[in-house]
Amino acid sequence: MSAPPARGRSDHDYLIKLLLIGDSGVGKSCLLLRFSDGSFTTSFITTIGIDFKIRTIELDGKRIKLQIWDTAGQERFRTITTAYYRGAMGILLVYDVTDESSFNNIKNWIRNIEQHASDNVNKILVGNKADMDESKRAVPTAKGQALADEYGIKFFETSAKTNMNVEEVFFSIAKDIKQRLAETDTKAEPPTLKITQPDQAPGGGSQAGEKGGCCG
Repeated sequence: MSAPPARGRSDHDYLIKLLLIGDSGVGKSCLLLRFSDGSFTTSFITTIGIDFKIRTIELDGKRIKLQIWDTAGQERFRTITTAYYRGAMGILLVYDVTDESSFNNIKNWIRNIEQHASDNVNKILVGNKADMDESKRAVPTAKGQALADEYGIKFFETSAKTNMNVEEVFFSIAKDIKQRLAETDTKAEPPTLKITQPDQAPGGGSQAGEKGGCCG
């Protein structure tokens, strides 16, 4: 009985790879630092190429190891970071609520996902820097929610500075991915059961089939 690729390691039940994408300066590195290390700094250095951190969390009694990749937002690193799309199981699209252009560019980032990522990748929209004074806000919450609804994905506003919704964002996408992986596991199991049923109950194949139809 071989375990699925994302499972079966001694220190965790699932290994989930996440990718943070969005324009440069929207706070991707700050979100990652807050979630992985519980810290925040205003003197961040722009990510060069790609960086990653690991944090293990517990969900529904399962240990989930999150491998989170933080990508550079600048155009000149775009070709480097696209190579990481394919292996991602979940992607966080981050914009800055005080920077309308970073919000408008989310559609471009989604096009990148469509071109380079797996078809079933989970996505979540994140409006960061929500702690900023309302006078500096350029993207209303309703506008962010409307864009998320347009693409059928979840939406959170966060603040790496105050830790607002940071845990919630990562836990939410991790939970959705775990559920998808678990459903993939269970879909792979029924054929094995059907093969063994006739041996366990000779002559009762049709009844087992009918029972499986009503209970499955």
